[in-house]
Amino acid sequence: MGEAKRRKDAMGEKYGQPQQERIMPWVPVTKSQAEIFVKWTTRGAWIGIGIMVAAWVTIRFIGPAFGWWQVV
Repeated sequence: MGEAKRRKDAMGEKYGQPQQERIMPWVPVTKSQAEIFVKWTTRGAWIGIGIMVAAWVTIRFIGPAFGWWQVV
């Protein structure tokens, strides 16, 4: 019981309340969780853009270069 009492004395009024601030009081998501979500979705978007560009280059330039002899 001593550790809980020391923690309560050290934290004062903040004891028993959520450690991190929420985005909005009714949304159960903290600000740090929101930042992590934005970081991961931004990274995923850039990966998707890179895959799309690679597919476009393959279909537009590399594909016809290997198949030119079949058209003639």
